[in-house]
Amino acid sequence: MAVNDREPPPGGATRYLRECLRLLRWGAGTLVTAWRVGRTGSLPVVLGLVVIWIVFESIDTDFLSARNLSNLSVDLVGMGLITVGVIFVLLVGDIDLSVGSVSGLAGAIFAQLNVNAGVPEWLACLIAVLGGAAAGAVHGFFVARLGVPAFVVTLAGLLAWNGLMLFILDTHGSINLDDQGLVATLTNHYFGNALIPLGLAALGLAAYLAVALLGRRRRTVAGLPGPTLGAVAVRAGLLGAVLFGAAGVFIGFRGLPLSVLILLVTLAVLDFVLRRTTYGRKIFALGGGIEAARRAGIAVEAVRMSVFTVSGAMAAVGGLFLASRITSVGQTSGQGDLVIDVIAAAVIGGVSLFGGRGTTWAALLGVLVIQSIASGMALLGVQVAVQFMITGSVLLAAVVLDSLSRRAQRSHGRA
Repeated sequence: MAVNDREPPPGGATRYLRECLRLLRWGAGTLVTAWRVGRTGSLPVVLGLVVIWIVFESIDTDFLSARNLSNLSVDLVGMGLITVGVIFVLLVGDIDLSVGSVSGLAGAIFAQLNVNAGVPEWLACLIAVLGGAAAGAVHGFFVARLGVPAFVVTLAGLLAWNGLMLFILDTHGSINLDDQGLVATLTNHYFGNALIPLGLAALGLAAYLAVALLGRRRRTVAGLPGPTLGAVAVRAGLLGAVLFGAAGVFIGFRGLPLSVLILLVTLAVLDFVLRRTTYGRKIFALGGGIEAARRAGIAVEAVRMSVFTVSGAMAAVGGLFLASRITSVGQTSGQGDLVIDVIAAAVIGGVSLFGGRGTTWAALLGVLVIQSIASGMALLGVQVAVQFMITGSVLLAAVVLDSLSRRAQRSHGRA
């Protein structure tokens, strides 16, 4: 055969297509394997969130506008802070139904002290948070020391702390906060300089790469299997797209909200506490089995009391952010469907109701799903009843996935 009659080698486009198909096959195989062994992680939540955004954007093009996404991010901060406290309780296999009332109580304490008694804002905030922590410690005492079921204790707390909030507000009904004060600033201040969100995005990506590569090196030295450099690069690329995409959204509308920065820092700090400290390992140990943790020498009662204290304190902090958003505290503060949304957000984000599995970042994912549904429904003018039905369906789907995941892990000897 003549040289000119030979088939030319495949061009660059063909090689690119083949490489894409190879990556798709690898990704599909990885997903199937992860599903079979119950280790899908947060992927179902992320995919669900993408579907929600695509659906709402196709119906109303204002949904993914910089203005709406920025407002959505500020709206979710209060609930997100409360959710991350509830996650500590869920990780040990308990539940806290009182967080809504505790958040309202903290707002009432702050308003009464600052507005009516003239106490400086910083001191009133501190007292309010300490009050929330004290309420959580009371719950923890009855649950850990006296053995009363957490469901009953926190349900009683839901009623009792709501009553105390109404008593503190007395005849005022509602108390308006200073719209130029410290608490109001929490959700009303924006960093307008574009370099700030871009710099923080770069810092976050660099921190992730440093932690991932250091963890991989440690596992390699210890002779344990770890993620490949390719997997780390893919995750870093996806995280970078999210971080710089969020930075672009904030730059497009007023800048980076202070409240969002506080939420992200809080999640990062508490994630470090759970994953990198002895205290965090004790929490996961309790979630794996209280009796086994006791036999391992863990002070079970002290740890259980502490997680309820953390939950109460974070509920109080979240309550201050909720009050900041509307610059007032009223008799309905912390009521309604707040406690349901908070627990639903934790479960939707990937925290197991059976204890022992979850991260603080689940608060961000879960609240983002719930707030996205709420925001989309508001833009479309859909009734609240429909929103409840959709949120309930998403919650049920998350619990079913959690149950199936645990069953798959048990069948593969991982649970």
